[in-house]
Amino acid sequence: MDTNPQPQPPFHETNENTPEIGGGLPVIEYWAKHTLSPEGPHLWKTLFHKSACLSCSWGTGGQKGGFTNEAGEKLQRCMKSVEAISAEIQPPVPVHFFDDHKIADLQQLSSMEADRLGRLSFPVIRRAGRDHYERISWDEIYAIATDAFKKPPERVASYSSGRGSNEAAFLLQLLLRTLGSNNLADCSDLCHAPSTTALKEMFGTNTSIVSLESLKQADCVVLAGANSAYNHPRLMNELIKLRDRGGKVIVINPVMEIGLVKFGSPAFPVKSLIPGSEIASLYLQPIPGSDVALFVGIQKALIEQGFVQYDFLQAHTQGWEAVLEQARSLSWETITTTCGVSQPEIAAAATIIGTSKGVVFGWAMGITQHTNGVDNVYSIANTALISGQIGKMGAGVMPVRGHSNVQGFGSMGVTVKLKEEIKQALEQLLGRSLSLPKGYHTRDLIEAAEAGKVDSLMCVGGNIYGANPDSAQAKRALGNIDTIIYLATKPNIGHFHGLAKTHTIIIPVLNRFENPHKTTVESGNNFVRLNDEGKTHLKNADLISEVQFLTELAHRLLGKYPVEWRKLQDTRYVRQLIATTIPGYEKIATIDDTSEEFIISGRIVTEPHFKTPSGKAKMLTTPLPNLALPQPQDFDIDQRANSLVLALMTGRSYSQHNTVVYKIDDQYRGMPHRHCILMNRLDAEKIGLAQHDLVTVQGDADKLENVEVIYGAVREGAALMFYPEVNVIFKARTETRCGTPAYKRVPVVVYGK
Repeated sequence: MDTNPQPQPPFHETNENTPEIGGGLPVIEYWAKHTLSPEGPHLWKTLFHKSACLSCSWGTGGQKGGFTNEAGEKLQRCMKSVEAISAEIQPPVPVHFFDDHKIADLQQLSSMEADRLGRLSFPVIRRAGRDHYERISWDEIYAIATDAFKKPPERVASYSSGRGSNEAAFLLQLLLRTLGSNNLADCSDLCHAPSTTALKEMFGTNTSIVSLESLKQADCVVLAGANSAYNHPRLMNELIKLRDRGGKVIVINPVMEIGLVKFGSPAFPVKSLIPGSEIASLYLQPIPGSDVALFVGIQKALIEQGFVQYDFLQAHTQGWEAVLEQARSLSWETITTTCGVSQPEIAAAATIIGTSKGVVFGWAMGITQHTNGVDNVYSIANTALISGQIGKMGAGVMPVRGHSNVQGFGSMGVTVKLKEEIKQALEQLLGRSLSLPKGYHTRDLIEAAEAGKVDSLMCVGGNIYGANPDSAQAKRALGNIDTIIYLATKPNIGHFHGLAKTHTIIIPVLNRFENPHKTTVESGNNFVRLNDEGKTHLKNADLISEVQFLTELAHRLLGKYPVEWRKLQDTRYVRQLIATTIPGYEKIATIDDTSEEFIISGRIVTEPHFKTPSGKAKMLTTPLPNLALPQPQDFDIDQRANSLVLALMTGRSYSQHNTVVYKIDDQYRGMPHRHCILMNRLDAEKIGLAQHDLVTVQGDADKLENVEVIYGAVREGAALMFYPEVNVIFKARTETRCGTPAYKRVPVVVYGK
């Protein structure tokens, strides 16, 4: 092990309930508890089923087996995977449940309580003016859906998440675009859209340019704005192995997440599980939203330390002179004041990057969910290029995706920004132009619905209500839509709050390991996995696959144009269409015969040539953000109240997947429930607060009262609360280039009673 150049992060003070390491024995205890429970046999059967993990895009599975990754390594399942499976193998929602419970009562349920109602096993509808959901026949579903999607194409839309398959995603976008609509909103609009926007402009790609094989050859990882110990635990195994071979990890996060300091992985039971493995070599805690300043500072330090790779820049990039000039011209005082990280810490990061042979730069929501999220990604990629850490094995840029197939949905064309190659292939299939209107991404969809411009919405997975800021606005907007059709495996709070004006239909669908046909999904590192057929544990259930519903609806709407839709219920034929339409997916044409999973061609960059018009990487300057916070009086509160304005980060708890909550507490951060705010002790004491005091947290849309103060290792001036619950208090301030809301920098005022 190399020595840690930083004894401990600056803001490291935790509370008495925070463990010394992330992962470790609690993971084994969780597995043991579920193994010995009545669900144990079914759980293990599912874990060994040849299908991809339901959780994050770093999950394992597919044809290599449930515990094996694409490199053939074993013991690669994590606790989040077990949580997701356990939720899917619950008993069904009782037959008379919706008869016995008014929607007003269901609206009182938390996300966790809604999820624990069980599996949906029959379709239901809430009709205008009714206070219950009631069972509905398939004939009526198709009659309502067909009528709804015959509306003018600009007034119909879809929303989706990465829980479905590539085949369902391809059919969804083909259906809507054949109807003439480009309103294909997706959960990725709320998370990694700044990544795809920036990477497309800089490198001509929308995804990670680093494969797992390449990551294994790196000797440094810069992990910015990602809490992989919670959200992508399998990535932690790669960081542990990197540290074991003498490499370094630079973590950038305003919160000191204990799992990113030290993590105990069950994949290494002797050397890691109980003692824990050191993860961060250097832990930088910037002011939320200041990442551009921090990375420009690293660039400045690279210049001063003589680590700029001028030959590389001249040969393989354009625009590099202006980027270097920006870094040179900014003063250290401006940089350190803006980001809140000291010059010695920034210099230490530059030294590690400059002396490493291969550096992979990874990031997640902490980078993208800002009003300048695209600039944040530019600044990271600029840093990689300046140091020559792109275009070779063991180096590159790697957005860390949070949902198992969210990247696959984008690849299949579920986006308002359709690739030109896919557009041309679809035009050939349709025999007409696909020069459609701009289309609504997720935030545009909410705004359009609130303005009365949307008649029909189909949600393929996801929770459009729960995932959006300003919950009151989301509820109003969805309430203006005539017909909403939700395809889901389990109830969520969106089904009870996101009610349409006339018809709200919930269609129960089979999950990934239950489908009667083979499907595929795509990992965050561009690896395509094949899922075998399966069966549901639900008895006498009235379920349908997403593929079957989409193809049947398309047939009723479009007949046999431009394809024989009902034939596509055999997903082998969908894969044939994908192979001829989606660049890099050619191998999917033979996957049914060979079962050969593959890396999508043309995406992994190991030579310094890029898919831009010039073949060079395009570098762009990144203006420093204005991080001024409002004053307490701007929130219209009593001037005499002891109050403090903070930059609030909204995030997931330890046992949470997107908007689905599995446990009420967060054992890593020492937070006993979800109605808490994690604050720096010094901030709390400024206004006379002690740990466990109850406060009001107010944003620009609403407020939450009786929120419990929990001390944590968050930098001064910042705080953390859990979404979706906290979404109610703030309006959507978005990145104008892609529509992603600024969930990681929400101005709030905190005050006691």
